[in-house]
Amino acid sequence: MDGELIITTERVDDFVLLLELMKQMELPTILDRHIPRHWLEQGISWGWVASIWLAHIVSQGDHRKLTVRDWVRQAHHTLEEVTGLDIRDTDFTDDRLGILLRHLSVPGCWQAVEQELGAHLVRVYDLDGEIVRVDATTVSGYHTGSEDGLMQFGHSKDNPALRQVKVMMGALDPLGLPLATDVVSGEKADDPLYIPVIDRVDATLQRKELLFVGDVKMSALGTRAHIHHVAHDYLTPLALTGETTQQMPKWIKAGVNDKSLTKVNAQESNTLIAEGHEFTRQCQAEVDEEGVTWVERVLVVRSLTYAATLKRGLHQRLSNAEAKLHTLTPPRGRGKRQITDEAQLKEDADAILEAHGVKGLLHYEYERQVERQTRFVGPGRSGPNRPQRTIERIRYQITSVTRNQKAIATLEQTFGWRAYVTNAAPERLSLPDAVLTYRQQYIAESDFGRLKGAPLSIAPMYVKRDDQIVGLTHLLTLAVRLLNLVEFVVRRELQAAQDELVGLYPQNPRKGTAKPTATRLLKAFDNITLTIIHLPDRLLCHLTPLSSLQERILELLGLSPEVYRALASEIPKTLSPLREW
Repeated sequence: MDGELIITTERVDDFVLLLELMKQMELPTILDRHIPRHWLEQGISWGWVASIWLAHIVSQGDHRKLTVRDWVRQAHHTLEEVTGLDIRDTDFTDDRLGILLRHLSVPGCWQAVEQELGAHLVRVYDLDGEIVRVDATTVSGYHTGSEDGLMQFGHSKDNPALRQVKVMMGALDPLGLPLATDVVSGEKADDPLYIPVIDRVDATLQRKELLFVGDVKMSALGTRAHIHHVAHDYLTPLALTGETTQQMPKWIKAGVNDKSLTKVNAQESNTLIAEGHEFTRQCQAEVDEEGVTWVERVLVVRSLTYAATLKRGLHQRLSNAEAKLHTLTPPRGRGKRQITDEAQLKEDADAILEAHGVKGLLHYEYERQVERQTRFVGPGRSGPNRPQRTIERIRYQITSVTRNQKAIATLEQTFGWRAYVTNAAPERLSLPDAVLTYRQQYIAESDFGRLKGAPLSIAPMYVKRDDQIVGLTHLLTLAVRLLNLVEFVVRRELQAAQDELVGLYPQNPRKGTAKPTATRLLKAFDNITLTIIHLPDRLLCHLTPLSSLQERILELLGLSPEVYRALASEIPKTLSPLREW
């Protein structure tokens, strides 16, 4: 109606910041270079569809396809101003988002995107790390599967009763930036998944002498040989299988008898956390039908914390076994089961020792007890001539339980030892450096924690087709990169300025931190609203003023507050007062 005043509002919050960072990452451009587009296709490009969807996922904590269209509708003016695009209602239909996921699931397309994006981020953000952490995780879902489908049953720490996919990732220290990710069916073993990811990281960084760090599943001889063959280094704990199981007691004994073990101190507190010794050995394997021979160092290390934990566990098991041995032969009484056979007593007692893992560490003594009762035989009154018989009741009683202190002390000396292998020279990776480097393996785990936790929450996945499961997982790993960069860049700038960020904790406004999380940084942009007044000839836009904290975060991220303030303006109206969707 002419003359009617129309006022609309749009929640802006953090998605303007997120889109500006994605533009800084050149994410839309890189995606557009590798996702094919039919010449008859209309609407915004696939790169911008993916970027706007990512902004919705991170800002709203919801990766479902069906919610994106409504969100884009309520933020339509802001999105067009930030992106400079003409966004249509049909750009974010369920079908179109499904097509995007299908493109992202194609190995050639996805690997090209990862390689170019990784190289660009390393260059733009000056990431000179040389350590790459490789690890795998599983993602479970309430999916029905088939014999050749992606969702399969396999070993899982989440829920073994659910089908799952496996995600293998190679991430660059110190920020844990994913450089290569693979999504495979859930029943596959980890061992063969390392080499493809390592090769793709190699192609992305194009550096020699990277240090690949992984868990025991990376310690397979073929994987170590491949890393050495392509001129890189590795650091991994040895799996306690095969020859290592036989050699480990000898290595531990050498460490126990060595009075000059190398000490390892924590970087923060300078307290002793581990000690160990090392030796070298020659390894030989075949890589691409070519024999490879190299020398690797075996680092036999005792973690004091791990040893103390095992020691506490041992003494708890000893106490539990002692209590059960004492209750095995209770005093006589109604309802109290008595052991009347010596062989049965030994069998039950040994079973307790075996169940608690303390055989040879506890010694028990027992005695044979006989209780005699005289009873009259036959009818009649008792008297001196009445026949009698003596009844013997035999039971076995544990009288004492003692600890074999010498055996316990000998066993405790073996606690906390673990063997690591590396082909890195001591000048590059000393024994203390190796221990401290592996202790930061949580960096790889934190990527998986971000993938599975808020706001990404990959499980449950609200897609069924295998290609969409893979595509959605790949899309969410792009979000992991975005969140990691937000956190890393802010922390790096604060460290360089020897400064702290104050105001991130509503319950304690004066509290400062030099290590803010991405979640808190983005939470600081809640409740920013754009109010649009639709006049006959123009639009008047008013934005919630930015706080000093919000301006400081933008500054740390290398963004100008103008990315928000530019939304508050007077715009000549060349379109209808309200676009019809």
